[in-house]
Amino acid sequence: MKLSTPGESPSLHADANRLADFVLFTQRSCILNLSTSLNKGNVSFPQFFLLAYLASEEYLTMSDIAKKMGHSTAAATGLVDRLEKLSYVERVHAAEDRRKIMVRITQKGVELVSKMRKEIASDLAGVLSEMDEDQAEAVEHTKRALKSREIA
Repeated sequence: MKLSTPGESPSLHADANRLADFVLFTQRSCILNLSTSLNKGNVSFPQFFLLAYLASEEYLTMSDIAKKMGHSTAAATGLVDRLEKLSYVERVHAAEDRRKIMVRITQKGVELVSKMRKEIASDLAGVLSEMDEDQAEAVEHTKRALKSREIA
């Protein structure tokens, strides 16, 4: 898949459509496998995405969680409640203000995120291994372009 230059509008749209198909295909494949694994642990996609956020942070406040997830604080509290019951997260009080509640991921939560990430990486490795050099370069070019625009 050779990418077009920006001046080639019809071809650029064709490239974008092929890339959209690739994203949808890989996303569908990853999500189907993710869904099967998450269902075993009674974890929903929003709960998993919250765990993934928490895995990259020391902690998040309920306001932080609501903002990152695009939910109300009440909805964020519900997500945290369910994950806490499953022992994937825990609530802790801030040392400087005991009224402030912080949520952090537990070791069990870290292990789930790590396991799911490895499964996704394995699925993607299978897809990437079937690409020729031009296709792989196109994916890398797209990744760099998205990252430079802070989309990825």
